[in-house]
Amino acid sequence: MIRRKINTRISLAVAIALTGPVALAQDIHFTQFDMAPLVVNPAFTGMFDGRVRAAAIYRNQWGSVTIPYVTTGASVDLPLLIERNGDYLAAGLQVYQDKAGDGNLTNTTVLGSVAYHKYFGQSEHGASDLAVGLQGGYTQKSIDLSRLYFGDEYTNGTFVQGQSQEYRLGLGNSVSYYLVNAGISFSQSTSEKFGYVLGIGANNINQPTDAIEKKQSSNNTLDMRYTAEAGAQIAAGERLSLRPAVLYQNQASASEIIVGNEFHYEVGGNPGYENFSSAIFLGGWYRTGDAAMITGGVEFKGFRIGVSYDYNISSLNTASNGQGGFEIAIRYIAPNPLRFANKRTIPCGRF
Repeated sequence: MIRRKINTRISLAVAIALTGPVALAQDIHFTQFDMAPLVVNPAFTGMFDGRVRAAAIYRNQWGSVTIPYVTTGASVDLPLLIERNGDYLAAGLQVYQDKAGDGNLTNTTVLGSVAYHKYFGQSEHGASDLAVGLQGGYTQKSIDLSRLYFGDEYTNGTFVQGQSQEYRLGLGNSVSYYLVNAGISFSQSTSEKFGYVLGIGANNINQPTDAIEKKQSSNNTLDMRYTAEAGAQIAAGERLSLRPAVLYQNQASASEIIVGNEFHYEVGGNPGYENFSSAIFLGGWYRTGDAAMITGGVEFKGFRIGVSYDYNISSLNTASNGQGGFEIAIRYIAPNPLRFANKRTIPCGRF
C-alpha cells in the first residue's frame, strides 16, 4: 500500500522487513481506486445499478529504478436477496496479486465479502442507502531466496549465497494467513443533480502474523489499515458532471491521501442513465507528498475502460525521473431490466 521504498540489490530490505519486528508490511493501493471498490471498503459490495459487476485492473510502477512492482486484481459482485422495500443483501469476490522487487516478493490474496444495504426509498427529495460490509479471506506471501544477495555474503570478492545471518536466523520462503475486514457506508441522492457517498473501513482486523520465518516464535503482525472515503456526483449541465473524491488510508506509521476530480461527459446513448450511456472522462488527482496523477477513459454499453499515470514528485524523483506508475482497468455492469420498470436507483455510485 501507500509508499513503497526502493531497496538496493545488495541489502534488499524487503526480505528483512518481513522478518524484523521494527519493519512494516503494507497493503496494496490503486490510483483508480473506484475500479477496485472491494479493496477499498467491503461495504461497497453490491453498490451499483445492475445485476452483476465485474472488474479487472493492472498496475505497474517503479520500472525506472528497479524491477517493476506489478499488481493485478479482479473482482465480481452482485445483489443476492432484494426485499420489497428495496433493502438487499449483496456478495462479492476479490482476488489480487502483487509482485515486488528483485526477490519477486509475491502477495496473493482472495477475499469474499457480503454487505447488507438498507434502502430508504425514492421520493422527490431523493434516496438513501446505508450499508454494512464484512470481508474475509486468505493470503499467501512468498519470496524467491535464490534471487537475493546480502552484504554479509560478500567474501573475498565473491558472493556465497546461504551464508547470511538471515538464513541462519530462519528466513523462509513463504507465509500464509487469514484476513478479516469490515466497513460501513452511507450514500444519498438529494436531487437529480447531486449525490454523495461516505465510507469508513478497517482492514486486517485480526492482525495476523506476517513474517517469512521458519521459526514459530515470530510476533511480527500485519498492522490494521484504516480507510475513509468521500465522493460526489454533481451535474454541471445536461451531459457534463463533476465527480470529486477523496480517499484516506493509514497503516501503522504510513498514510496517504488521494484527492481530485473527474470530469464526466456523456456523448450519446441514454443521457442521465448511469452506467449505460456512452461517455468520456478525464480526471486529475494528487497523492500527498508522492505523486500527481491523471486518469481518463471511455464508457459504453455498461463497460468502463480507464487508464492512469502517476508522475512521481517525492524525494525519489531524482532516481525515477518522475516515472511513477501506470494502470489500466476495465469494468462491466450488466443492466437490470427491472430498473426500467420501477426506476429504483442506487444513490451515487461513485465507487
